[in-house]
Amino acid sequence: MRLVWQLLVVVAIAMIGSQGAAAVQANPWITAAVGVLTAVLAVLGYRWVVRRTERRPVAELAGKGAGFRIGWGTVLGVALFGAVIANITFLGYYQVHGLGTVPGAVGLFGFMAAAAVTEELLFRGVLFRIIEQRTGTWIALVLTGVLFGLSHLFNPDATVWGAIAIAIEAGGMLAAAYAATRSLWVPIGLHFGWNFAAGGVFSTVVSGNGTPQGLLNATMSGPAPITGGAFGPEGSLYAVLFCVLATIVFLWVAHRRGRMVPRRRRAAQVVAATTLAQ
Repeated sequence: MRLVWQLLVVVAIAMIGSQGAAAVQANPWITAAVGVLTAVLAVLGYRWVVRRTERRPVAELAGKGAGFRIGWGTVLGVALFGAVIANITFLGYYQVHGLGTVPGAVGLFGFMAAAAVTEELLFRGVLFRIIEQRTGTWIALVLTGVLFGLSHLFNPDATVWGAIAIAIEAGGMLAAAYAATRSLWVPIGLHFGWNFAAGGVFSTVVSGNGTPQGLLNATMSGPAPITGGAFGPEGSLYAVLFCVLATIVFLWVAHRRGRMVPRRRRAAQVVAATTLAQ
């Protein structure tokens, strides 16, 4: 039941925040405020329900070092998406025509903050963490990655390939980031940095949700395998490549730090063998 209660709390806050943002979307400054408030309330709600259902300190959202972890996760997310755009630009499929609008980027800041926090709490904080305890890191990473990809099929311009790409690049990378650090702040920052760079800076389609107006006035056109087509650059092979590389690095760090959780049966066999040897 802890999984059910935790999901209910975070989903309820996410839905209320989404409705609030939709009601004030005409004003980007208020939209930003509603988005940030939703993110804060989601963190507080997650902490409260985890303490109530698991009777433990919520170490994955520890206050100490939170700013640093969010910061370097955000920088990494922006850098990864920037690398994708740089390669697409090099091939001539992304063109900047001038500056966009600051208010547009401000509104997207709040929207992306709310989305990054609520989605990470749901998929990595609740689903991945609890499934990992039962099945081990590898199975949890695959299962939650698939669920994360499937959740993007409901977007307006979603494609099957886009969902597969999200499952591989984001579902895998963000779960691996949590496994390596055992902190939700890092995948939250990484998720936010990637999304805000996509919509708020480079003004590209984000996961098939239309083309927003961010800091740059730009257009993208070209072969779908390179640009991602209607789904946006997250459907680009470059995005898959760079995120898979980041996933490998995170998993290597998790292994080096001894943070990979084995399958329960395998763990029991190891314990039994050790006991017999003693």
